[in-house]
Amino acid sequence: MLTINISNFYLYTNFDIVQYMNCREGDMNHRIAKMIFLLCLTGCTVPRVSTTLALLMGAAFGLLLENPWPEKIAQLSRNLLQISVVGLGFGLGLGEVLRTGRSSFVFTVVGITLTLTLGFLLGKLFKIEHNTSALISVGTAICGGSAIAALAPALKAKDEETAVALATVFTLNSVALLLFPLIGHLLHLNQVTFGTWAGLAIHDTSSVVGAAAAYGSQALATGTTVKLTRAIWITPVVLAIAWFKGGDRTLRVPLFIIGFVVAAGIRTLLPDYGQVWAGLAAISRQSLVVTLFLVGAGLSKEVLRKVGARPLAQGIALWLLVSSMTLVALVQLGLA
Repeated sequence: MLTINISNFYLYTNFDIVQYMNCREGDMNHRIAKMIFLLCLTGCTVPRVSTTLALLMGAAFGLLLENPWPEKIAQLSRNLLQISVVGLGFGLGLGEVLRTGRSSFVFTVVGITLTLTLGFLLGKLFKIEHNTSALISVGTAICGGSAIAALAPALKAKDEETAVALATVFTLNSVALLLFPLIGHLLHLNQVTFGTWAGLAIHDTSSVVGAAAAYGSQALATGTTVKLTRAIWITPVVLAIAWFKGGDRTLRVPLFIIGFVVAAGIRTLLPDYGQVWAGLAAISRQSLVVTLFLVGAGLSKEVLRKVGARPLAQGIALWLLVSSMTLVALVQLGLA
């Protein structure tokens, strides 16, 4: 008995020591991840760091290390993006905003209608569950994650359906931010054409402004305005679907779009403070770099696991069709 008790003592003691060492190692790794995250975040405030580099740093961090504050970082990136977009309005005159929005209106309406139709057909082709297919289609057609989050209650979508759609769109957003500027330079697109293309063909606002900012200041102004014109359609599309589906019909108006227009109006009405407005716009452009690092840090192995083969196939096929058709239309109309 004594031998058995002593053996048990050593067994439990060794087990406790292993648990303790594992906890200590986990705590150390967590601290290191926090330090690296804060160092990268601080580095993104330096003007020399580009949007592309910030996204790559964030994605590398998210895939290689454990995200120390996943929920807080996701919320911070959303809030900072909206504040940054409002700040970008101080860099534009109200007349320029209205002209760009008006000129892209037809493209936006046709693009949304075509994308929703193609998304429905591809969903049938790949035999994807209806809600997941609809969420991916609306996310591609209008405004990525914002549109998906707004539509989910109207469809009474399950959490896993929303998660798959968000993960699919998020993955393609990251690719678009890196790929679009390369294609733009390869095809020698001017900045207005590139900004219009990015605003019409990239899912989320963060990736639109990131890709456009990497291409040039005029591309950034055009891309942001076109994208926000497109994002306005969240409200009517979601309300229409909610009406047919009997889901949540709460009116959702993206307030940061209103803030963007108000900021442009203030700049137009008070031109004597041009240096102040230029300073606010510059700060907003740099805060977008920080935002894209935060967005990249949200790309984890868990997110990639949520993306099924068929939803990803639908997302890629729909995105490639919309992107290529939009670009061909812009070039054929002589905007390039």
